[in-house]
Amino acid sequence: MKRIKFKLNKLKDKIIYNINKIMQEHLIRKYIKNNILFITYVIICLVNSTLLRCFCIPTLSSFLSIKAIMGDLAVIIIVGAFGYLFKPKSRFTYYMSLTIFLSAICMINSIYYTFYSSFASVSMLSLTQYVGAVGDAVVENVIQLKDLVYVIGPIILVVVNSKLKKQNYYKTIEVKSERKKKMTKTLCSGIGVLVLFIVTMTSLDASRFVSQWNKEYIVMRFGIYIYQSSDLISSIQPKLNSMFGYDKAKKRFNDYFADKDSVQTNEYTNIFKDKNVLVIHAESMQQAIIGMEFNGEAVTPTLNKLVKEGMYFSNFYSQVSVGTSSDAELTFSTSLMPTKSGTAFVSFPKRKYNSIQNLLSEAGYFTFSMHANNADFWNRRTMYQSLGYQKFYSKKDYEVKPENIIGLGLSDIEFFNQSIPKLQKIDEENENWYGTMIMLTNHTPFSETDKYGDFPVDIKETITNEDGTTEEVVYPYMEGTKLGNYIKSYHYADGALGMFIEQLDEAGLLDDTVLVIYGDHDARLPKGDWNRLYNYDKETDDILDKDDPNYQQYGSYEYELGRKVPFIIWTKDMAGTKYNQEITEVMGMYDAMPTLGNMLGIYNEYQLGHDIFNVIGKNIVCFPNGNWVTNKAYYNSQKMEYLSLNGEAISEEELKENSEYTNNLLDVSNDIIVFNLLEEEEKVMEEVKRGI
Repeated sequence: MKRIKFKLNKLKDKIIYNINKIMQEHLIRKYIKNNILFITYVIICLVNSTLLRCFCIPTLSSFLSIKAIMGDLAVIIIVGAFGYLFKPKSRFTYYMSLTIFLSAICMINSIYYTFYSSFASVSMLSLTQYVGAVGDAVVENVIQLKDLVYVIGPIILVVVNSKLKKQNYYKTIEVKSERKKKMTKTLCSGIGVLVLFIVTMTSLDASRFVSQWNKEYIVMRFGIYIYQSSDLISSIQPKLNSMFGYDKAKKRFNDYFADKDSVQTNEYTNIFKDKNVLVIHAESMQQAIIGMEFNGEAVTPTLNKLVKEGMYFSNFYSQVSVGTSSDAELTFSTSLMPTKSGTAFVSFPKRKYNSIQNLLSEAGYFTFSMHANNADFWNRRTMYQSLGYQKFYSKKDYEVKPENIIGLGLSDIEFFNQSIPKLQKIDEENENWYGTMIMLTNHTPFSETDKYGDFPVDIKETITNEDGTTEEVVYPYMEGTKLGNYIKSYHYADGALGMFIEQLDEAGLLDDTVLVIYGDHDARLPKGDWNRLYNYDKETDDILDKDDPNYQQYGSYEYELGRKVPFIIWTKDMAGTKYNQEITEVMGMYDAMPTLGNMLGIYNEYQLGHDIFNVIGKNIVCFPNGNWVTNKAYYNSQKMEYLSLNGEAISEEELKENSEYTNNLLDVSNDIIVFNLLEEEEKVMEEVKRGI
């Protein structure tokens, strides 16, 4: 009897299990059938966000980032839930609008990352006014096939909607209470996913989310949609700075500079005091090209000469963010870093800046800038007043004929030619002067190769045949690549610079002048082109196999380290003196002002960089994304790993210390600009003086 009862119970359990399974499967099928449009929308938006991470940061962890998937899914479900408030026949319009909007976010960030190696910020919308001036560069050098993938999603949704219409899917009648019930259940599901996501957050995730410096890390851990939402809030924050954050920013500022060393002198102090200074802002010039040759012809004969005769800082890094050239000008002039949101030139032009131009103006110098471009590009007309330029020679001061235009504007050769008379007049009317000249021709997309002059970037070899005759064989090498075109453009710019220096000398403008040359940022060219440059196999017209003994590793770290730019200080009588030397110490753009300022006899008490000769062996270069580099290592804050540069391991304590230093410096710099702390500090000091 017991055996029979046992078998009956077992049979009952099996029947109940099967019924539950059938009901669950039925419910799942029923849910899918009744929510095809919503499910399609969710899948499209989730696939797009996953593809974005894979395209921008192509690693397995990008594809399998569960946290990011959860973050994206939570946002997609929560905003999608409100679609159920609409009647079935009107629901498509809502989901189509959301799909287009979220797909646009992915596409914009995909394009943006290609050019800036960072994700887009709402605060950069103000810069769209400048897109027209560089439109060709964006289309030719930035937009890629992968960026168009996101168009497929909305198309799929249209196709699904069309099929549903044919099946009379939208004739279902739903009362208002039923629609609210569906919305509530879906919203709760999305919130549930969000809560689960928040529970998995670490303290590091939270701190980086708040700081917003490392956008890559946030997108990898939180997803693109949460990042973009938080960025919107972050972009609005500066507008509310009069109400929020000032006290905290002021305390951080005071604490930071309370520990800073006072002015330090060294053997370079005042060596250029009362000398004129001409700074050449060399567009997109990377240090890696200097000294390069093709078929025995130098790419950069002018820079090669200056490097040998002047003071050459060969381990110099640009520290730009989304403001590119304008960020370089800011950091070089003020020893501050780019802002967290937007760019200082556009978002914060009316601030107090302790710039080299302002300090030299106070010392009696006439300060000016020359750039044959629209004065309002990057908002230079306004920002230059705050930096302390007394005169800005812009496009209106130059004769720009169609035949003299290359790329974005007046060719470098013509720009320099027309600038000589202006410089002569300045020199006649002023005892001392400091000027910046911004080159333009060597700017992406580097496509007008017919105007750069003849400079082949192929390989030519003379071979001897069996019958004793000789013939020349040509291998394509870098011809036809973006990097190859860049090298041609670079050669043109170097030649223009060489002619300009000769003209300066003939006009007597070099006799009492210090010439300073710096590259504003790297060329942002494909890593694959650099790999071809270093690993070309002429026999196959392809890249060497990784197993080949001549193969040079060129991965993401080599690419980052290769983004160094030139920094040269030169006078016509420096060759052969003790100042004629190469400085290999790692150095950033924010170290330029302290180093040059010490030589000119001026000091900025709120500089973030250092006079490089006071920190030999212990300098650190911080980047806007939280990465940093020293003589020992390059640290990637997004991956939380480092590449040793001297073969030695770095302790966890040193990694932590350098990362904390970097994050604090970035925050202090941002606070100085956003909250206008230097002006506030000046007011306090004036009140103290009056009290005395």
